[in-house]
Amino acid sequence: MKKLLLVVIALFCMGSLLFAEETVNTINSGDTAWVLISAALVMLMTPGLAFFYGGMVKKKNILSILMQCFTILAIVSVQWVLFGYSLSFGKGNGFIGFFEWAGLKNIGLGSGPYSDTIPHLIFIMFQAMFAIITPALIIGTFVERMKFPFFILFTILWATLIYDPICHWVWAKDGWLAAKGALDFAGGTVVHINAGISALVMALLIGKRKNTTLGPTPHNLAFTLLGTALLWFGWFGFNAGSALAANGLAANAFMVTNTAASAAALSWIIVEWIFAGKPTTLGMATGAVAGLVAITPASGFVDIFGSILIGLIVSPVCYFMITIVKSMFKYDDALDVFGVHGIGGIVGALLTGVFANPSINGIGKGVLFGNLNQLWIQFLSIIAVIAYSAIGTFIIFKVLNVFVKARVDEKEEALGLDLSEHNERAYTLIE
Repeated sequence: MKKLLLVVIALFCMGSLLFAEETVNTINSGDTAWVLISAALVMLMTPGLAFFYGGMVKKKNILSILMQCFTILAIVSVQWVLFGYSLSFGKGNGFIGFFEWAGLKNIGLGSGPYSDTIPHLIFIMFQAMFAIITPALIIGTFVERMKFPFFILFTILWATLIYDPICHWVWAKDGWLAAKGALDFAGGTVVHINAGISALVMALLIGKRKNTTLGPTPHNLAFTLLGTALLWFGWFGFNAGSALAANGLAANAFMVTNTAASAAALSWIIVEWIFAGKPTTLGMATGAVAGLVAITPASGFVDIFGSILIGLIVSPVCYFMITIVKSMFKYDDALDVFGVHGIGGIVGALLTGVFANPSINGIGKGVLFGNLNQLWIQFLSIIAVIAYSAIGTFIIFKVLNVFVKARVDEKEEALGLDLSEHNERAYTLIE
């Protein structure tokens, strides 16, 4: 009897090992290596964003920007593995995932439901970097005037209640926008429209900065250009990594990402030269980022000519929103998060519905290839994200502000957040 029992146990263990080996054998080392690198590239974008934003604020506030960006990297990394990933990608309903993967339980070392050729853990890590940089983008609208405790609590609530559901809508297997066929290869709606609309709401709620004419702003364009370079570099992982494989689709996303950014930078230079008299380094950097934003949803669907047109179109639209509309309505979106990311994301999402080429990706077929309905689907996804992001951000801000003060007082703002919130300074005490 004992021998029979030992044989049964041995057979069971052998079957388990064979199953584990079969699971592991589906993983492709090249795909895994590429997505590992891509996750690291996207992680680098958040520190890059810190320098991009940091160079544009007064020098008495640069450390507060860096602190906020790195704090988001830490906060959302923990939130993501505890429950954010499960809410975003776990099985649930069309609106939100449930807690099947909370704490990353029930996840082994093998592949997962979103890719057969990379470990599930790598997919989780890659997507974590998107969840991190999205709330970090919003920082650019409330720079120089938000209290740090409010910032921490807002970040946790926004990541959980706004980012995670919208991510589920668009990218989860049972998301309702995914079911309708919305095209968003790497985050036009999930990241950029979402962050841009929330940024606009935050700008209206927190109010304008005081004494914006005092002190040089931007204080260090070299930092901003360094941040631009890091963002551009990291964006290759952002877009090409979203193929989740080292394949032709990743190569196309890599190529069109660089091309659209270049076309948008050139387009901004031309527009600024015509309407402002001289091209600027800040304008060129802004144009490049606008191009990167716009190509993000389209990078896995459009060809090279589509990417050039997207880059050429997005800069004039963003330039108009920043120089004309912002001045007209007088909202203090300090670093133009709405004007670049919100508007650039909307332009990119719509043009994805126009230029999506089925020869690049069979699941995407735009207006130019006979599918007028795709433009309607893109429009619907944009409206849904705008409505949910705006209303949700408004509610979070208002409720949280009852318990924790959102804005520093006028004296603290004049002193600078480096000293008033963190009791340290980078390289100056006063303006």
